[in-house]
Amino acid sequence: MKEQEVYSELASIRNLMERSSKFISLSGFSGVLAGLYALVGSFMAYDILYPGGWAGGFVAPVIAGEPDLLMLIALGIVVLSLSLATGIWLTIRQALKRGESYWNPVSRRLLVNMSAPLLAGALLSVLMLWNVNYGMIVSVWLIFYGLSLFVAGEFSISDVRWLGVCEIVLGLIAACWPLLGLLFFALGFGLLHVLYGLIMHFKYKQ
Repeated sequence: MKEQEVYSELASIRNLMERSSKFISLSGFSGVLAGLYALVGSFMAYDILYPGGWAGGFVAPVIAGEPDLLMLIALGIVVLSLSLATGIWLTIRQALKRGESYWNPVSRRLLVNMSAPLLAGALLSVLMLWNVNYGMIVSVWLIFYGLSLFVAGEFSISDVRWLGVCEIVLGLIAACWPLLGLLFFALGFGLLHVLYGLIMHFKYKQ
């Protein structure tokens, strides 16, 4: 009986230490939804970039003109806004459900450390747009987003870090085939997010 009490005490201590150093109130469902948003956005972007339809394949001019670029930027803002809003809402709900604070020193450190590579990637993307260098933008997004997730893994569950590694590798591969950027966007921000969200949901029941 005493041995069981000791194990119970150790488990409680370990749980408290983990909660104080890791932000674990993440929602797997938010990852699934973010991936679905990205996949829908990819299909819509394909119609903008390749008006010839699926018969034309992916090898076509990347940008047909300025109006197309503006439409793509607007579409990207919508997808990003939906993903952020869904992620924040479901994360807050998950934290409240677990009886935890969603805004604490750990979550603040997580956001601060994630913001550095994300900001660098965003600024580099703007410079590439300014210099009419569109082919490598998706690769830059995947790599810098992967770096932010890799850093975030230090303050959250280890699965986040592995997702970051996958995004970085996919971004490096995408750099070899810049004309297939839209396909890699769908794989990295769409399919990988859906798989990650499902793993999170079934592994951690959240």
